[in-house]
Amino acid sequence: MTVRSCLISVVALTGLASPAADATDWGGKLLLTRGISTVEGAGGGGLASWALITGNETERGIGGTGHATWVELPDYSFSAQGVAVGFYDRFELSYTRQTFDTEAVGAALGLGQGFTFEQDVFGAKFRLLGDAVYGQDSWVPQLAIGAQYKINNQSAVLSAIGAEDDEGLDLYLAATKIYLDNSLLLNATLRATRANQLGILGFGGDVEDSYELAGEFSAGYLVNRRLLIGAEYRFKPDNLGIAGEDDWFDVFAAWAVNEHVTLTAAYVDLGSIVTFEDQRGLYFSIQAGF
Repeated sequence: MTVRSCLISVVALTGLASPAADATDWGGKLLLTRGISTVEGAGGGGLASWALITGNETERGIGGTGHATWVELPDYSFSAQGVAVGFYDRFELSYTRQTFDTEAVGAALGLGQGFTFEQDVFGAKFRLLGDAVYGQDSWVPQLAIGAQYKINNQSAVLSAIGAEDDEGLDLYLAATKIYLDNSLLLNATLRATRANQLGILGFGGDVEDSYELAGEFSAGYLVNRRLLIGAEYRFKPDNLGIAGEDDWFDVFAAWAVNEHVTLTAAYVDLGSIVTFEDQRGLYFSIQAGF
């Protein structure tokens, strides 16, 4: 059985298939309108989850993406690899494995040189209404709800620094609008979260343990059909007394090499991470999709 026939079988079992599922189309989206893979694996920008559904599929098809992401900071490094599948431009499933390397900081903190935190992120997203691309005659943006369940592998260390849990669930509502006449992309996302540094430092803490609503905002300009430049701002909770947390910011450029491959580079400012200030550096991601 081929990968494509397996995906069609999954859709049929979940009831998402249309009556014409046996005539599934592959591809069809405009370049860059599947979004970039975020650091948590969802279709979106580098830092913010968007309402766009991953993959090249239209409402008659199934698509998917795979991505690898690296962030180099003065005192740390971060990487993420994952896959995602989009069903009929309506529903998205994703999985990402994140690795946070403390490098020399790990030795300074007594954890050991190059101590790493690893986290699995399982995501799901459902488009509620609107169409960011084809709804040009409507002011209504594309709206989607999403969930990300995160599991960290360093329970003992997280407990020692004051985190309440080593796993947690984020919920979000995203609104995305693309104004083709003005070559403009706008996104606003509201996330309910307890995650410390995305969950890399656990969930909840000695300062605050309840869910907090945090905004994520993106704006992009389509220089041409292959190049999107823009910026993002992501608000963060601040739950740990030992490690104050700052909001995140980036300036990015995403280039669609062709309909299958997108390269993204960014300058990121992640503020303070575990008492080390001014964590600014470079972000690079490669995404392949169908």
